[in-house]
Amino acid sequence: MRRLSCSERGARLVAALLMLALSSAHAAKPAGNADPLDDPNAIRVLLAPNLETTLSSEMNGTITELRASLGKPIAKSAVIAQMNCAEVQARANVAKAELNMASQNLTAKRSLRDLKAAGDIEVAMASTDVEKAKGALSLSKAQLGYCQVVAPFSGRIAKVYVKPYQTVSAGTPIVDVVGDGALKVRLNVPSALLVKLRSGSRLEITIHETGKTYPAHVSAVNSRVDAVAQTVELEAQFDGTPPDLVAGMSGIARIPASQ
Repeated sequence: MRRLSCSERGARLVAALLMLALSSAHAAKPAGNADPLDDPNAIRVLLAPNLETTLSSEMNGTITELRASLGKPIAKSAVIAQMNCAEVQARANVAKAELNMASQNLTAKRSLRDLKAAGDIEVAMASTDVEKAKGALSLSKAQLGYCQVVAPFSGRIAKVYVKPYQTVSAGTPIVDVVGDGALKVRLNVPSALLVKLRSGSRLEITIHETGKTYPAHVSAVNSRVDAVAQTVELEAQFDGTPPDLVAGMSGIARIPASQ
């Protein structure tokens, strides 16, 4: 039998000591202190905002002012972006002038009819011209509303797609906005758990990013079961509003043993 060299004996001794240390550490770890995030049977969850949307440009034009930056809080109805609307404003001025002219023409026709110098048809045509001018002015005012991108609800800017003085077309995304209200929890559970989980059922949710466990309850149950995966989608809400949670965090959910 070949005798081991000093270096080989040393290497084997180190390996044996490492295995002994790992075995001791594993044996010393209490079974009840297992990390809940490592449980393969845990129900995975994702935090999502109650309100979120992508705001887009409603017109072709150049952004003259952009009041958005990543994470910036915004109030409801706050102006996020301002477009160059000189042309739209000019068309609105023309429409207003045409309405004034049509209204004066209608007044004149009615006076002439009273003097038997104009017929009912001329008055009716003048009245139609006034209605057309009103419609054109209303359209111009609606287009002026496209000059500003306004926040539909209070929240924070999650993503900015454009830059100041950039020329965009209608439909170009401007910003993503997430609401600042309570977060909701999305999870998919095996359909067999529907006997335990219904609206109002209690949950314990552990979040990866914070390492904390939060009480929550089921708020909505999908009316359809995925026939292939045999799972059903649920939504849950936290009891209260934990300040350290933000949308996009993930973790696991458990059903309390007492339930």
